[in-house]
Amino acid sequence: MNVLTTAALDPAGSTAALDRLGDEIAELSVHLEAATARLLDLIREFDIRAGWNNGFRSCAHWLSWRVGLDLGAAREKVRVARALGTLPRLARALGRGELSYAKVRALTRVATPATEERLMEVGRAGTAEHVERIVRGWRRVDRNAEAREAAQRHRCRALHVYRDHDGMVAVRGRLEPEVGELLIQALTAARETLYQRTYRTFADADVGEVSAETPVVEQQQADALALLAETALHRGIDPGAPGERYQVVVHVDAPALADPEAPGQSVLESGEHVSAETSRRLACDASRVVMQHAQNGRVVEVAARTRTIPPAVRRALHHRDRGCRFPGCGGRFGQGHHIRHWAQGGPTTLSNLAMLCRRHHRAVHEEGYQVDRDACGELRFRRPDGRLVPEVPQQPKVPADPVTVLRAQNEAEGLVLHARTAMPLCLGGGLNVSYAIDVLHPLATRESEPS
Repeated sequence: MNVLTTAALDPAGSTAALDRLGDEIAELSVHLEAATARLLDLIREFDIRAGWNNGFRSCAHWLSWRVGLDLGAAREKVRVARALGTLPRLARALGRGELSYAKVRALTRVATPATEERLMEVGRAGTAEHVERIVRGWRRVDRNAEAREAAQRHRCRALHVYRDHDGMVAVRGRLEPEVGELLIQALTAARETLYQRTYRTFADADVGEVSAETPVVEQQQADALALLAETALHRGIDPGAPGERYQVVVHVDAPALADPEAPGQSVLESGEHVSAETSRRLACDASRVVMQHAQNGRVVEVAARTRTIPPAVRRALHHRDRGCRFPGCGGRFGQGHHIRHWAQGGPTTLSNLAMLCRRHHRAVHEEGYQVDRDACGELRFRRPDGRLVPEVPQQPKVPADPVTVLRAQNEAEGLVLHARTAMPLCLGGGLNVSYAIDVLHPLATRESEPS
């Protein structure tokens, strides 16, 4: 009521006060943009030096946990920070407060070192809305160029299969990138299958019967292609029960499973050694078969296969934990972890289980992280050095007058910031996106769609 009365009695004075208030908002915003540039520099260095790799899945996950950012906003901060590492002009413009973070964030979606300068001028000249519209038009031209290139590649696809002069069949062709990658993966799988067959055959043969000649890679590729052709006709590269086809089998002695320091083997089906802690991690949530061996190594008894975590307990675990329980993770899919391992007598009960994603399950077993429950039943995670990883980190102390501190820091950096530093150069006229893109984009044509 008092404000309205004052405005009515002294409109000129009120307008001047509001102008000063608007200038203060604009000036403080510029100071915040300059501080944001320093923040992005720190994030980029932290990301490059993998400072987040102390139990967290990515720099964005660490930011979400440590700073309290939404995970999507954290990912965007990391993306922009990385992009500015190759775009020094945009980075300087943000650091001087000449461009807002919103404009820089949009421009880094399309900018390259070759186009950075002209796009920076777009940011200086236009409003944030103008920049977003230019970026959308720019990306449309990029997509059109990519579509033309993809269509050209599609038209150039070819596969020639013909008989050579000596009766051999020659194969020559060009495939689209994704089709070629599919072929490469299929050939790799077929080569692995042939290797396993050969390995088993040689293992069963006498030394004198084994050929010393090993096919070169090109010959292995030819054999793999033949296997692909055969299996395409016979429907199935690897016959067998679908549920068992791609299992990883680990053979581990019971003492080594109960105590990683104890002697005993821990090997894959192929004979490759893995650490005892890796075996413990895999055994946390897997099916197990107990085999009893005689002193000469012969198997004398094989128990029925059982699940480490029964289905009913697993459903309850998923319902309770709703994903990985490691602080700051929140991954939806995980594995059941025995807080006290079942090989050491730990029960397979909800109170002794926690859901962990693959990354953090490995961290707890192989990387020295620890997890337990406190007296109240809450999970506690500790780093390898014993320090607690809090669910919610303690926030840094904020000075009593943060605005004054921020201004002082920017002035110490030699920045001269005022209310008009980030003001766009445009005079308020309409934006013709098609014309702007035709002028700015190196690949633009007059076919650009109207705004």
